[in-house]
Amino acid sequence: MAMLTFHGAAQEVTGSCHLLESPSVGRVLLDCGMHQGGDAVERIQDEEFPFDPAGIDAVILSHAHLDHSGLLPKLYHEGFRGALICTTATAELLDVMLHDSVGLYLRDLERTNTRNARRGRPLIEPVFDMDDVAGVLGLCQGHPYGEAIALEAGAVVCFRDAGHILGSSIVEVTLQEKGEEKTLVFSGDLGKRDSVLMNEPTVVHKADILLVESTYGDREHRGEEDSMSQLRDILRETWRRGGSVMIPAFAVGRTQDILFHLGCLHHQGELDNWEVFLDSPMAIAVTRVYDRWLDMLDGNEVRQLCQAHRESLETFLPTLNLAIETEESMAINRIKSGAIIIAGSGMCTGGRIRHHFKRRIWDDRNTIIFTGYQARGTLGRVIVDGAKNIKMFGDDYVVKAQVETLGGLSAHAGQSGLVDWITAFSPAPRTILVHGEARAQDGLADRLWKEHELKVEIPARGDSIVF
Repeated sequence: MAMLTFHGAAQEVTGSCHLLESPSVGRVLLDCGMHQGGDAVERIQDEEFPFDPAGIDAVILSHAHLDHSGLLPKLYHEGFRGALICTTATAELLDVMLHDSVGLYLRDLERTNTRNARRGRPLIEPVFDMDDVAGVLGLCQGHPYGEAIALEAGAVVCFRDAGHILGSSIVEVTLQEKGEEKTLVFSGDLGKRDSVLMNEPTVVHKADILLVESTYGDREHRGEEDSMSQLRDILRETWRRGGSVMIPAFAVGRTQDILFHLGCLHHQGELDNWEVFLDSPMAIAVTRVYDRWLDMLDGNEVRQLCQAHRESLETFLPTLNLAIETEESMAINRIKSGAIIIAGSGMCTGGRIRHHFKRRIWDDRNTIIFTGYQARGTLGRVIVDGAKNIKMFGDDYVVKAQVETLGGLSAHAGQSGLVDWITAFSPAPRTILVHGEARAQDGLADRLWKEHELKVEIPARGDSIVF
């Protein structure tokens, strides 16, 4: 008997974590992600595993985004010593992601403890540190797409290209249950079909159990070409006002898409005299990982890029300035207009983008461009939902900057993409929606039933199913 328990990304879009248990697989986690939103130190201190990390035999990681990987150091700190299995490109990205994430956490914790000491409050002990990052990375095993990977208990894992970010995978687990072969397919995060850098998600046809994301289950995206026209118009209007543009961007995936599109605008003579700043050490490091994998990426645009600018996405955009050191980031503040500032975090929960908001969000000449999903409880969601006032660094700020959303740059499939991918399975598997808020999941479930008479299940956190 196999059992699957949903410990995260159940009726929510962060904290992806599902526990698969069976005699032929052992106890295996699908992802080990952190939740996002709110104060980072408080959020991480509140994270708890409802299982014994020392009893986990393996973690199968769909991709490197922190909402899928961010609690791996905590898992190691609390006793996990099994195998961490992912694609080769994910292993490269994970090194960058975890070092940066834990470094930020420890710096935030140090500031929190300084305030606590001044106020006579007890100091907070870290829940993980850099030793845990080194430890969990030492367990990491990278594999190419399509390779059959045998687990110790006898099950077989295979990764397919999910088309979401570099190295992202659809996970297939084949196990033996009472003499029968059973296949579980976990979509991870599925990309959309017209992404300029990524391959289309691999179509899979066979599964007994399907776990599929539903982030945009209730809506469609604009096409990439429409989004580029929208970006061009936003830049022209902001330039006319004498303002600057702030783009909160995820370091992995979204930043590289933005750099590519801005490079295209530059080569079309559409970027005027904008100065572009990539203000994120992690995004810079990740972009250089992408450069090493450009040849595996698909699409006519990328093939043309590889011929003309084979060495780097950075050189494709000659007006790009890299801000690695804090002093270089602060120097951007001296530019009063004509700056395009790309900085993390993508949901504005931390990072350098908040410091640029502090300097510019109250000025109606400026524009904020959101390029990805904003989860509930994040500052990005608050701004997208139309807040006129926000709180940062203990102070209140009025929001006067123009707020725009480029839906076509999302790294997730829209509703039609999800429906097409799900309904390619034959016969239809037992289908379970994860990684989506309730409205998105209801919208996707409704369309799947009306058009295909496919019933789906929507588990809550802590629910289990047996198969």
